[in-house]
Amino acid sequence: MARILGPAYELRGAVFHNISATESPFIKGMGVTITPSQFEAALKFLTRYYTPVRLQDVLADSDGRGLPARAILVTFDDGYASMMEWAAPLCRKFGVPAIFFVSAAYLDNARLAPDNLVCYVANVLGMEPINAAARAAKGADAPRLSSLAEVFNRFFPAISLQEREVFLDALMHLGGINERQLAGEAALYLTRQQVLDLASFDFEIGNHTYTHVRCRFLTPENFTQEIDRNKAELEAISGRKVQSFSLPYGSAADATPHLVEHLQLSGHRAAFLSESVSNPRGADRFHLNRVSIHGDSDDSLFFEIEVLPRLRAIRNRLFGAAPQAPPRGQPTA
Repeated sequence: MARILGPAYELRGAVFHNISATESPFIKGMGVTITPSQFEAALKFLTRYYTPVRLQDVLADSDGRGLPARAILVTFDDGYASMMEWAAPLCRKFGVPAIFFVSAAYLDNARLAPDNLVCYVANVLGMEPINAAARAAKGADAPRLSSLAEVFNRFFPAISLQEREVFLDALMHLGGINERQLAGEAALYLTRQQVLDLASFDFEIGNHTYTHVRCRFLTPENFTQEIDRNKAELEAISGRKVQSFSLPYGSAADATPHLVEHLQLSGHRAAFLSESVSNPRGADRFHLNRVSIHGDSDDSLFFEIEVLPRLRAIRNRLFGAAPQAPPRGQPTA
């Protein structure tokens, strides 16, 4: 029935973020958390109806004909500590290979990633400090922000890296936040030792930029800090080559020609988006798409993986709309 909507995929991609029975103020409202039972149900579904593959299988498949039927690649973004608590053990239990995309700036919990800082302030202090910080960064041009969704999907995509730094510094000042202390108490992210452990379990470690930035704003001068530094640090920690890159926020608008060229020249062999559309045969290895998984039943998982991506592809063909990554700050589908 699903094939009536479109041809079979060459490769299905799944992306997860945080796995937890509860949501802390640092994550609540982002729409990136599933429970351990939901995650286990997803793995049971994937291993029953699909063939999980390794990154190397994808890289070795030059024409889209070498992968097994219903191949699926499982990935994790953002490097949350729950990857070690839930993702890795359950993937090992079900024999599922995976890629863990990590931003090295936040390993060992001395800093807070921008999204988590914004969530914490919004959930604990409200939106007014966020709006004040936006005015500090953009002046009179700052939009009035009324929700997390507007911060992530309207404000962040429109500010430069320099404006982002002004915004984050102002947010910490206005909220009276000691970043190192708060990050240490929250313990949101993996440690360096845990990244080494993941690599020793034969999981792939991937690049997710050093500070989780919107890649559309990166210039050639920024590539060294955000891409090359992150790659080098992760390779030093894991003892393995980093071959893949996941674009923070997952939008094709961030996959600029300059970025793709730099990824190729710097030794990356694949790049991943999160626009929840299908990968056709012969898909560009630097524009591979993934589906954000939230379903908790076979029916909902089938709908997320097989039906919705085909419907989005039809929409894009009919209306010429550029596909967009599922928004942060509200539940994703």
